[in-house]
Amino acid sequence: MKIEEINKILKELWQSTYKGSDIDSIEIRADSEGVRRSYNYRVVMVKGDSELEMRGRCSAGQKVLASLVIRLALAESLGVNCGVIALDEPTTNLDRENVESFAAALVDLIDARSRQGNFQLIVITHDEEFVQLLGRSERAEHYW
Repeated sequence: MKIEEINKILKELWQSTYKGSDIDSIEIRADSEGVRRSYNYRVVMVKGDSELEMRGRCSAGQKVLASLVIRLALAESLGVNCGVIALDEPTTNLDRENVESFAAALVDLIDARSRQGNFQLIVITHDEEFVQLLGRSERAEHYW
């Protein structure tokens, strides 16, 4: 199923970017209702064998990072042939350690997608240190 693929990518991204020790990974859960199969999606945080819904239980930085890795996981799973990923102020509410690890994850994504001729990553940010981290990639040809 596609949700399993998305959750696999989510786990990899979360573990490579999140530098806290209170959440091992995050996953998307789908609860179905009724005969017509209406789905309610929710994000859970996993620590060991325990799962808790993220809603109302995580910091602003954890919410932002979860939102970013979910978008990247969806793009990797559903939009593999899509040439553009756009991020607007992605480092808002992230601490420096998570900013650095998120930049490294984006550099890995750039490297992986470099074989795709039409790939572009558009980042709108005021975080100059984040831009410098992305600019260290050999594949980041233009930034300003």
